[in-house]
Amino acid sequence: MRCIAIDDEPLALRQVCSYISKTEGLELIASFESSVQAQKFLASEENPTDVMFVDVNMPDLKGIDLVKSLINPPIVIFTTAYSEYAVEGFKVGAVDYILKPISYEDFMRAVRKAQEVFNHKEDDRLQISRSSKFVPNGKFFFLKSEYKIVRINFDEIKYIESVREYVRFHFDNRRPVMSLLTIKAVENYLPREKFMRVHRSYIVNLDKIAEIERFRIVFDGDTFIPVSEQYKDRFQDFLDKNFAV
Repeated sequence: MRCIAIDDEPLALRQVCSYISKTEGLELIASFESSVQAQKFLASEENPTDVMFVDVNMPDLKGIDLVKSLINPPIVIFTTAYSEYAVEGFKVGAVDYILKPISYEDFMRAVRKAQEVFNHKEDDRLQISRSSKFVPNGKFFFLKSEYKIVRINFDEIKYIESVREYVRFHFDNRRPVMSLLTIKAVENYLPREKFMRVHRSYIVNLDKIAEIERFRIVFDGDTFIPVSEQYKDRFQDFLDKNFAV
């Protein structure tokens, strides 16, 4: 993983850089005593970065504000002398925070978490790349489920649910099917005029929607699929186009 370190304290910066350099699987590509300099570095497409170790308290631009300013930030690990910043750090998507003075054991704990996220992102990219080559036939596709290859007919799908690194397909008249896929990759297999992503974790078959209650799609009277803010406008547009009143 390509890493950068950001800290206005030279001693703390040297320590993190030393840990990165001696850890297998990590590559130190840059270090900064200024978060503004790091911001310029990260904004360039010529500097792909997988992980950033960044101090929370920086004099010119706080580490948390730096992360917020990035359109597509790398994996974030905060370093700080103050544990009260942990909650704020997690709110901006940090995988972990390390309290100063930093021990190598704590450093490696955070690196292992970053590695899990990195591996998941790589799997996601690979699946999306594969799914982009899929030639749709408008009726079905095949996928691996446990030790079998299973046919998935579009007309039978009620909704699709993301369960960590798996997806679960729910049907009208057959048992759910789980497969090691990301929901982003699944979107590429589905006809867009028939299926809609309504939540980070859900895709629904628009033909199967029978009831909507307080911006929740109701299936079978007791299964409620939320429509999140991110997808609300698109779903509302679908409703408006198909509203009889």
